[in-house]
Amino acid sequence: MIQAKQELLSALASVLEQMAPGAAPPSAFESPKLAAHGDLAITSAMPLARTLKKNPRELAQMLVARLGATPAAQRWVQTFEIAGPGFVNLRLVAAAKQAVVDEVQRAGESFGQRAATGQSALVEFVSANPTGPLHVGHARQAALGDSLCNLFESQGWQVTREFYYNDAGVQIATLAQSVQCRLRGLKPGDAGWPEAAYNGDYIEDIAAAYRLRATVAADDRVYTASGDLDDLDDIRQFAVAYLRHEQDLDLQAFGVRFDHYFLESGLYTGGRVEATVARLVAAGKTYQKDGALWLRCTDYGDDKDRVMRKSAPGGTGAAAGMGDYTYFVPDVAYHIDKFERGFAKVINVQGSDHHGTIARVRAGLQAAGLGIPEGFPDYLLHKMVTVMRGGQEVKISKRAGSYVTLRDLIDWTSRDAVRFFLISRKADTEFVFDIDLALKANDENPVFYVQYAHARICSVLAQRGGPAAPADAFANADLSLLVAPTEFNLMLKLADYPDMLARAAHELAPHDLAFYLRDLSASFHSYYAAERFLVDDAALMRARLALLSATRQVLRNALSLLGVSAPETMAREAATLAENAS
Repeated sequence: MIQAKQELLSALASVLEQMAPGAAPPSAFESPKLAAHGDLAITSAMPLARTLKKNPRELAQMLVARLGATPAAQRWVQTFEIAGPGFVNLRLVAAAKQAVVDEVQRAGESFGQRAATGQSALVEFVSANPTGPLHVGHARQAALGDSLCNLFESQGWQVTREFYYNDAGVQIATLAQSVQCRLRGLKPGDAGWPEAAYNGDYIEDIAAAYRLRATVAADDRVYTASGDLDDLDDIRQFAVAYLRHEQDLDLQAFGVRFDHYFLESGLYTGGRVEATVARLVAAGKTYQKDGALWLRCTDYGDDKDRVMRKSAPGGTGAAAGMGDYTYFVPDVAYHIDKFERGFAKVINVQGSDHHGTIARVRAGLQAAGLGIPEGFPDYLLHKMVTVMRGGQEVKISKRAGSYVTLRDLIDWTSRDAVRFFLISRKADTEFVFDIDLALKANDENPVFYVQYAHARICSVLAQRGGPAAPADAFANADLSLLVAPTEFNLMLKLADYPDMLARAAHELAPHDLAFYLRDLSASFHSYYAAERFLVDDAALMRARLALLSATRQVLRNALSLLGVSAPETMAREAATLAENAS
């Protein structure tokens, strides 16, 4: 069906250009809302009507007449139907839909993927400051960011995964002071315990390791403690390395890796912040008011100008400069660095609390006069996660002291459940992570539902060809025998996969993967309930097993992009195999 769609798209593009030379809308197909309406839909008549100032239904009739005369349509289209104000529904010949089985079998793991484009993308995500364990918000960001990277890689992009963190400033100073207080025998609740200090058990763990003069190794640093209770800078450096190491372990357990770590302190020590401010001042994009330095953000669409430096410049040294600048200034310097590294696309995956910074960061980048595109960088913002267990909200982790951690979610459920659940809703919607639901071994649990589909297929195929049967074991099957309604529905869903991947990457919508997997699994489970596979008719059996093999491949491909496993056996599957095999 992939070949059929490509040939039809090419034919449609030619027809649209004939109808509106130089002003034709894009050649595209949509999926009809109801399967009964057809296999593909064309909505081009409506934008054509606005361009040509003609009746859209008349244009739809003209489009059908011209498209229907093309070799592609004569080969692949069974019927055309004009509906509503000018929709064109196409019903494809059976062979077009059946062809997807062979297309999947031939492509295997690469089905749905595109050739290398030569373009590079930088995706920044998680970016947790090293002040404590990763929380559930970081978990959602890790699931979204890693899946988005996988999506772009599937579309031929070369992707760099970047982790940015603040290794200095007020929060890091508070971390060091909290550890020092623990080293001196204080604990939360004691007289003298700082009100702003971090209270989780992990602070005592850091203090204990520091006393032992431990050496810790994170992905970006190695540090050995001196054990000196009075050396606050040494305590700070050790605490940062300790927590970076702990974050690395959590991310490894979650199946997430990074290619590059970027330190905020490097923007100051390398002179990037000062150079950025000097560039903006020289360009006339700043002004002094009330003793502060302001950026003219309103020149670039922001609702008001923003303070860059809270007071008139004063003092010397990097520490004084760091204290003076507001938090969005290093962000501007950081994104100039991203742009100068030459990435064709830059995406930030961040919490929705960063929404207010988008306009001011983009304003700073435009004001810098470096030719940075107006929409640079792209953002994928996510809302926070509420954790429920036993019908009650879970708010506190003993180790973290004030929030539920990524490690808690993995320990309470599984990596597969956490990754799938946190990608299963649009990023900009609130998400409730139900621990009890994630542990259910039934169809209510979406990750179980999808993995169960894969295990069911593996069991049926093992009955016929053994558990190690290769993906092409059913090649050259007579696919013309696949004519049941559930078979056509399943094949259409398989054929949707490449377009879904391209669309999800373009729209920064990794949740589409989870939606697709649930829909594909539902189509398979309906097929499983309606038909038998190990039948007496050898040709029919081979054709149906070929369809199952193709479905298994696409399930595996999509699950791998989410970082979720595709189990070949599951406990419930063994008990229910007899439903269809006998």
